[in-house]
Amino acid sequence: MATARSWKILREIGDAVIKASKSPNRRWYGPHMAASVRAISERIPLVDFVLEIRDARIPLSSEYELLRKFSPFLSRRIIVLNKMELADPLELKKWMDYFEARNYLSYAVNSHNKESVKQFLNFLQSQVRELHKTGHSGHTTTMMLLGIPNVGKSALSNSLHQIGRISAAEKGKLKHTVVSSQPGDTKDIMSLKIGSHPNVYVLDTPGVFPPYLIDAEICSKLALTGAIPNDIVGEMELARFFLTILNSSHEYKKWAKICKSQDSTESVPAQRKRQYPTDHTQDFIVYDVRRVLFETISAFNGNLEDDISMRNLIETQFAALRTVLRVSEEAKEEGSRFRNILF
Repeated sequence: MATARSWKILREIGDAVIKASKSPNRRWYGPHMAASVRAISERIPLVDFVLEIRDARIPLSSEYELLRKFSPFLSRRIIVLNKMELADPLELKKWMDYFEARNYLSYAVNSHNKESVKQFLNFLQSQVRELHKTGHSGHTTTMMLLGIPNVGKSALSNSLHQIGRISAAEKGKLKHTVVSSQPGDTKDIMSLKIGSHPNVYVLDTPGVFPPYLIDAEICSKLALTGAIPNDIVGEMELARFFLTILNSSHEYKKWAKICKSQDSTESVPAQRKRQYPTDHTQDFIVYDVRRVLFETISAFNGNLEDDISMRNLIETQFAALRTVLRVSEEAKEEGSRFRNILF
């Protein structure tokens, strides 16, 4: 349930992004992005498949608008909902049904999970086989990964490249495209081999926005999921927006089991400190953050509809999160030292 306060913050964030998109210096849409648009536009008609990478949490807001100019090629488009591990499974299923009802081919994937990527690779290879059945005579199939900034194109292309080479038992040095949590770090188009017999390549491309953004709600969602640089909106404003939404909903109740399992782990703090993140989400930090948020919201007995009460709750959460993140960083540093001793 969205409160008046959350809508107000949403509008403020959206307006800040819209203002930045219209700014003369255009920090988030510089010359490199305009050059990327030209390079991508020249290559789209030449590839066999277009993999439009979207954020599974915001499948419509993360649409790649440039593709609207290439409608003749959309029959070979696959909408890839990346970061599925961060999305609500029920909502994700609804979105998959939504695309299927509109005859759009879609697939959900977690680019940091080997099994998920392997299944996605098998799906892509089946699409290549179907293409060859229609008379495709080329020995090489190319797939271009397209998307707005920070939807995980580079992470996905690297994973496809690594698993594809292992599956094909190929030797040689692996390539890697730059993977960063900051949007806009990929500058050039890079080709990575993901299959053999027939050869299949993916082209990783820079993330591109349209020159101007006009919808405040879409802008807020893009900012909250990391597609837009934090310096345009501000990390504190984004955090307040997220906490306002979380506090106004019942989503946090899903984390109750984290607190219940806490008692069983308190007796083995050494093991707790030796846990390492398995992927970019840094599992043990996420665990601690969710536990703290559950505890602070559950202990709150004020009126969430009251602006002052909501602000006080958020400040309490900020203080608690600062403590847990500082402890998590110390645990990570100790874990790193322990690993260095072993290896």
